[in-house]
Amino acid sequence: MFRPKYPEAPTPSIVHVPTAVPAAQHSHAPACSCQRTTAPAPARPAGVLSGLNAGTVGAVVTVGIVLTALLAAVAVTAVSVAVAAVVLRSLLASQRRR
Repeated sequence: MFRPKYPEAPTPSIVHVPTAVPAAQHSHAPACSCQRTTAPAPARPAGVLSGLNAGTVGAVVTVGIVLTALLAAVAVTAVSVAVAAVVLRSLLASQRRR
């Protein structure tokens, strides 16, 4: 979806090559036998987000939201337990004085 579309490389035109090579000419073999049929891929930008797609970003955001909600739940529970401990301590201390 986010990958650019490149036009296809034009096909080379056919050139008539004589079948008989004169003795004075030497034919050189090509340096490599590879022939590219497609254009080389463009260089990707170096960065953090170069390999991420929409699904990956969505998953990371969802996991971040869930972890933040769990951290908030743990914090609220800790505060409520601390308040309950202070109240119980106060009640027990007042009963000892009587």
